[in-house]
Amino acid sequence: MTDPRYTPLRERHEALGASFTDFGGWAMPYFNQEFGEEIDRLFSEKFDLLLGRKTYEIFAAHWPYVEDDNPVAIKFNAITKYVATSSTEPLTWQNSVALRGDAAAEVARLKQGDGPNLLTQGSSDFLQTLLANDLIDEFRLMVFPLVLGPGKRLFGRGAKPIGLQLVETASSTTGVITSTYIRAGEIKPGSFALETPTDAEIARRARMQREG
Repeated sequence: MTDPRYTPLRERHEALGASFTDFGGWAMPYFNQEFGEEIDRLFSEKFDLLLGRKTYEIFAAHWPYVEDDNPVAIKFNAITKYVATSSTEPLTWQNSVALRGDAAAEVARLKQGDGPNLLTQGSSDFLQTLLANDLIDEFRLMVFPLVLGPGKRLFGRGAKPIGLQLVETASSTTGVITSTYIRAGEIKPGSFALETPTDAEIARRARMQREG
């Protein structure tokens, strides 16, 4: 089980626009055995990490230095870390590979190979590139029952419309909902509108046009 006090959580919190010291450790009350088992199951699968530069730097300053028997550290240190970066600075964390230039094209190339799945964590800016280029096949969302304030959008303006199918969901006794969605093709629109619009509806549409 991962420890919610670990430094990588700082990036997620600061993305919400609040000082980390204001609500530091906000996730701690929601971690229990059930939620820990969900985290363990996620990290038990075979994967490589695909990260943006900022998240990579946070991880690289933390995971290589934790206890030798920490299962997440063992996993993260051993696997390949692909990093989307324009910097020419060397990547010091073992098994790290820089994706420079057209990161979207590099990710598309990796997806065509026969390696393990690519898991992205944090990397909120890089996620927008992946969404804009339609490169994400599965979403695993964890919703915590609290509001910290305004934050970044997961699906920004560049995200392409796609249909999703819920394939798995679980909730902990502390209220954390974990849901897994896979791609389900194009969006299929529908309408509850009457076949022949009423006079009231026609008037409403005309008013909306006048009001812009």
